[in-house]
Amino acid sequence: MSKFIPRYGVSDRVNHWIVALLFVLLSLSGLAFFHPAFFFLSSVLGGPVWARILHPFLGLVMAGSFVGLSMRVWKENIIKPVDIEWLKMIEEVINNGSGPDKLPIGKYNAGQKLMFWTMVGSVALLVLTGIVIWRSYFAMYFPIPLIRFAMLIHMLAGFTGIIALIVHVYAAIWVKGTIRAMTRGSVDAEWAKHHHPEWFKEQTGKH
Repeated sequence: MSKFIPRYGVSDRVNHWIVALLFVLLSLSGLAFFHPAFFFLSSVLGGPVWARILHPFLGLVMAGSFVGLSMRVWKENIIKPVDIEWLKMIEEVINNGSGPDKLPIGKYNAGQKLMFWTMVGSVALLVLTGIVIWRSYFAMYFPIPLIRFAMLIHMLAGFTGIIALIVHVYAAIWVKGTIRAMTRGSVDAEWAKHHHPEWFKEQTGKH
């Protein structure tokens, strides 16, 4: 058996990094609009004027890319009974206990699935509310109270997405061997067997 197992193709990885890069740019420019203390962050998109112009357009590109990514993986992110069992053992997971190793975890564990659905909800809310508050094109069609409410939801969805991204990055660094999947497209066979035994079995035919 090869030491490494393919996990993501080139197109999957490119799609992932496009979404990640755009989300970071949108998060930083969004924070610039949120509070004067963060206004300097508007420079990531060329200054306040360009940030105002580019933010919503980049948001649409990011959302479109995220939809493309989601279409590839949503079936593998459906919550199953084994995921509930995994969540019940979250303390052992954090402490790298042996209990979770006995569960038939597929390509994604419950933590990754919750991250996925959190981002699905956040991106959907960001797009819908973003259209309502997009002054140049759509805001004139909505009453001011709705626009203000949409701004609040947009802010909360943005913060939720930022927190989810931080957790995602931290988990990728914390679980040694994970980052390789999105940089080289493959993972160590022992890593796969340890963290995703059911997926390991599907890929190799071995237990």
